[in-house]
Amino acid sequence: MMKDWNFDEIIDRSSTASMKWEPDVLSAIFGKGKENLLPLWVADMDFKCPTVARTAMEKRLAHQIYGYSLIDPSYFPALISWYSRRHHWEINKDWIVTTPGIVPAVHYMVQCFSKPGDQVIIQTPVYYPFARAIQNNGRRVLENPLQIDGDHYRMDFGDLEKKAKDPRVTMAILCSPHNPVGRVWTRQELERFGNICIENDILIISDEIHCDLIMPGFRHTCFPTLSEKFAQNSITAIAASKTFNLAGLQQSSLIIPNSGIRQEFSNYMENLGFNNSNGGTLFGPIAAAAAYNEAEPWLEDLIPYLYENFIYLKTCLEDQLPGVKVYNLEGTYLVWADFRKTGLVPDRLIQILEEDAKIGLDHGEWFGKNGAGFERFNIACPRSVLVRAAEAVVKAIKKY
Repeated sequence: MMKDWNFDEIIDRSSTASMKWEPDVLSAIFGKGKENLLPLWVADMDFKCPTVARTAMEKRLAHQIYGYSLIDPSYFPALISWYSRRHHWEINKDWIVTTPGIVPAVHYMVQCFSKPGDQVIIQTPVYYPFARAIQNNGRRVLENPLQIDGDHYRMDFGDLEKKAKDPRVTMAILCSPHNPVGRVWTRQELERFGNICIENDILIISDEIHCDLIMPGFRHTCFPTLSEKFAQNSITAIAASKTFNLAGLQQSSLIIPNSGIRQEFSNYMENLGFNNSNGGTLFGPIAAAAAYNEAEPWLEDLIPYLYENFIYLKTCLEDQLPGVKVYNLEGTYLVWADFRKTGLVPDRLIQILEEDAKIGLDHGEWFGKNGAGFERFNIACPRSVLVRAAEAVVKAIKKY
């Protein structure tokens, strides 16, 4: 196959209403006067999506009628084949419930499967929309903080066992692979997590949106493949959006093997006016199906490029900034760096990064109080952009 992609290519994303690059958004998030920060924050890529995805959308676009539509029928077999090939997971079409993105889906699941005042377990520091979905719906966050163990994080099972016994806990959200700490959980870790939750009648929501972005030497295990018991007591959230840079198309799916849980959720979505057969977007399923069917070579080239970006960033920061620690990246394209030993308090660190380095990062405290003093770097960008960002960070912090 002739390659038609170049991850070193600089793509101008200005004037495209990009959340990541839009000056008004940067100003709203980081503060007035910071409209021109170099953004390495929002988790999308600065690479063109696979050409096959664009071509499939262009073919449908050429039809020139965009009326009410069903989910494109090519989507379901493409998804099923992908997960069979890549993850050895045999998904039944009946298990698939489509949703307009995983973040909205998490809100819907919190509303559907818990009551106001219930507690939901999350493993901080973790993707901050989880906490928002819980709190915005009148539920309570119950943190099961991850523990630092050398070059990576681990789950605190003792703490989990204690907290899972609380009868007010009805759900647990598993981030797998974990954003932002970059862990790809082992089978043993997943099994212990799952057993603790199921023994305490806790529904498991497994967010596996980054499951295709696994670094060399690691292997992702889809949670429901561990056992039928786990499959029947969990909902798995997946999408092609991170894998192929299609997030703006708002297409995701929940895999729900348990027919009772699936029916309950489908009924809830119907009550919200969202029908599984014709909900979502017109182009999202078309692009995802084309990418699942034909863009595997693109992904196979992307992963080593991302890993080389990680090695560059880790080496640059750790070699030139004594005390900075960059945690091993096992999965995702999001790198977690610890700046606490630089002697800079979190607020001062953030000020230096934004005002001196002029870099926009996801700040660690957004992911939970145990993230203060850390920063998350999105390395899914051309290497020249990453070099520019890293050098700016080093130069700015060295001054202090």
